[in-house]
Amino acid sequence: MTTSLATPPRLSSPRPSTAAVARAVLAAGAGLSAAAFVIAIVGLVVDQTVITGAPAWMKPAKFAFSIAVFLLTLRWILSYVRGHDRLLAVLGTVITVALVAEIALVEMQVLRGTTSHYNEATDFDAAVFYAMGGIVSLVVIATIAAGVLALRQRGLDPGLATGLRWGIGISVLGMLSALAMIFNTGWNDSGGHTVGAADGGAGMPITGWSLEHGDLRIGHFVGLHALQLLPLLAWALLRWTRLDATTRARLLAVAGATYTAVVLLVIWQAMRGQSVVRPDGATLAVAAGLTGLAAVAVVAVLRRSRGRTPSRRS
Repeated sequence: MTTSLATPPRLSSPRPSTAAVARAVLAAGAGLSAAAFVIAIVGLVVDQTVITGAPAWMKPAKFAFSIAVFLLTLRWILSYVRGHDRLLAVLGTVITVALVAEIALVEMQVLRGTTSHYNEATDFDAAVFYAMGGIVSLVVIATIAAGVLALRQRGLDPGLATGLRWGIGISVLGMLSALAMIFNTGWNDSGGHTVGAADGGAGMPITGWSLEHGDLRIGHFVGLHALQLLPLLAWALLRWTRLDATTRARLLAVAGATYTAVVLLVIWQAMRGQSVVRPDGATLAVAAGLTGLAAVAVVAVLRRSRGRTPSRRS
């Protein structure tokens, strides 16, 4: 009796032909970021230094954790790409080296007892700040290129493809939203994240987001993490529901459009100098409108899906 050795790949699983070099580099970068996170946690325990009103090691801890998650997510997304091994290796290396260098610069400035962003107090501090701007530019360009490769793949489940498309697109929007901080020169000629006051006032635990004024970091954070949330939602709908591919793709489109609107809403709120915990009537009205529209859209998609043949789950 003979058995076929060729088994078609399941759409819910990564394609096995992804460039091994890119995967290894991204995994190594995530490992280094995790190590930097541990160092920052130790710093929080043993070093009581405060910089701009927050524990000095809190920023590198947040950066290291976020970058580790970003690199692992990108590694998973690129596992769906077939071919382009050399280009994937280049993109993975550029993104990894750039982000690990950013963590190193943030931690170096903490050791020097000063800030890493929006700091031009000395020529050296300015050079560090500009270098980080160059790093962010490289990461944005490379992420867009990697996203294009992922989205050009044929044979992906439509729902998963929609989740990847929106996740990558909104994540790039989150990266670009950092430009608003550079042009926020009301209190610092080099920019800042607080709108309506200088950086360093009362902030939320861990995140440090301003409790009294607008904070541009919120839109940046929410936008960046669409890269994890929307593909994860797409995978969950594929794995744990019997909805057909078209319905799942439409639901992911609703989720993506709503998520984009939320990112723009919190940026708009921050630019008006308004704390995220103190929304005014206009902010609440827009939020309520978005919630209502999203609910109506979800109901419409689900009603339209009745009578469709459920998609086969892997």
